[in-house]
Amino acid sequence: MPAPARTIRVLLADDHTILREGIRSLLVTHPDITVVGEAKDGQEAIQKTIELNPDIVLMDISMPNVSGLEATRVIKQKCPNTRVLILTMHDSDEYIFQMLEAGASGYVLKGTASGDLVSAIQAVAEGQSFLYPSVAKKVVEEYLGRGSQPAERDKFDGLTEREVEVLRLVAEGKTNQEIADQLFLSVKTVQAHRAHIMEKLDLHDRVDLVKYALKKGLIKLET
Repeated sequence: MPAPARTIRVLLADDHTILREGIRSLLVTHPDITVVGEAKDGQEAIQKTIELNPDIVLMDISMPNVSGLEATRVIKQKCPNTRVLILTMHDSDEYIFQMLEAGASGYVLKGTASGDLVSAIQAVAEGQSFLYPSVAKKVVEEYLGRGSQPAERDKFDGLTEREVEVLRLVAEGKTNQEIADQLFLSVKTVQAHRAHIMEKLDLHDRVDLVKYALKKGLIKLET
């Protein structure tokens, strides 16, 4: 007699009650998946992960109190056997790579087909990674860029091509809104890029960014 299939224990972390209810309703129709709890913010997601020890936390990024990014970092530190699957509306490079670097095992966009979400949960539960096709494309492009331009990346201390673009525009005196308009990004994404740049370079204000850009030849002093 074959052994019964293992049930995948899932914790839902999203600040929208209606969305959590919708996902729960979807998942309960699959006998191999059990929703063991829900969290309305990142802090509660951390607490309930420690308490319930789920196989997977289905995690949103933008949540109050503690963000999904920080919650993922803490969960992977405190509960390394629990896997985090991101379910979000954000598909910008910055969010994708920050979440993967934080330890997430997969990244799925809200609005995806229900079958894809279930497949993602099953894949991640088996120790695999799952990236929504458009997200996978960005990751592959970034990987290829790293491989084909190592000297360029080393020159700018590990900054990505997009971060170098943002750095140059900041140093030129552009506002976040102007940078967002020029690069077809949201202002929040530009702000995230700036924060990431400062963290990577250990810089603290715009003056430091300008000095760095001058040193690296991104901008020139007008005479």
